[in-house]
Amino acid sequence: MTKLSSVALLACLATPLVAEDARQLDAHEHGVGQLDIAIEGAEIAMELHAPGADIVGFEYAAESAIDRAAVDAAVAILARPLDLFILADAAECSVVRASAGLESEEDHGDDDHDDHAEDDHGEHGDDGHEDHAEDDHADKESGHTEFHAEYLLTCAKPNSLGDITFAYFETFPNALELEVQVISESGAALFEVERDAPKLDLSAMF
Repeated sequence: MTKLSSVALLACLATPLVAEDARQLDAHEHGVGQLDIAIEGAEIAMELHAPGADIVGFEYAAESAIDRAAVDAAVAILARPLDLFILADAAECSVVRASAGLESEEDHGDDDHDDHAEDDHGEHGDDGHEDHAEDDHADKESGHTEFHAEYLLTCAKPNSLGDITFAYFETFPNALELEVQVISESGAALFEVERDAPKLDLSAMF
């Protein structure tokens, strides 16, 4: 297999297998997210997609200060991949880049704008509570939100990776399963990692 460039690690995840999973995730089955992993040499690229309900317990656009704080806290946690996906110490892995955010099915990247716009609308008016309830209902019907994170790791001893332990499930109690695709120079494989068995053996991918 031709060696993958580090720049193309995540791009290589756009395979028919991933496309099929993405179509399944479009239905936003609560409790089920997707993690794509590409391994090339010492580098590991990871991309996570998880329904908002799995991460913060709701999928409507955050409106209240409490909801926005929950989203902000979740994004901060998702930006620390080695706390969520625990790799063997022997592999000596570290984070090169990590980013996380909340997206909407209908208009990717505009959630923050929506949140700010709703500040004006929810904080004044005689019928503030009724408006808020109506907005909650409308947002829940209009679409779903999804958390998206991308990571690039480097490991001094990648052959020592062994298992990944998914502390992700302990961190996010509503998450029940991750559909995981792993691509390496040895090929590609699909796995289902569940809350009840939160480990994935990567040894076959080397």
